[in-house]
Amino acid sequence: MRKIKLTKEEQWIEDHFEEFVPVSKERYNEIVQALERRKKDTVLNIRVNKFDLETIKQKARKMGFKYQTFISEILHKVAQET
Repeated sequence: MRKIKLTKEEQWIEDHFEEFVPVSKERYNEIVQALERRKKDTVLNIRVNKFDLETIKQKARKMGFKYQTFISEILHKVAQET
């Protein structure tokens, strides 16, 4: 099994987990379901225009995201729209 590298935010949460308050079973299940919906478990390979990709990378940098995370968030948002 490979070791998972934590982000700074995830590491902070792990370091401070004692500070979090207990939640009801119902709320816990809601949180678990939300995390499952956000789980990235599929790889996608696509071809894009290099100018579009550079623009996306610039926007991601301005927002403080890695560009692949930024693209994933865009896809998630579009997928959730009705």
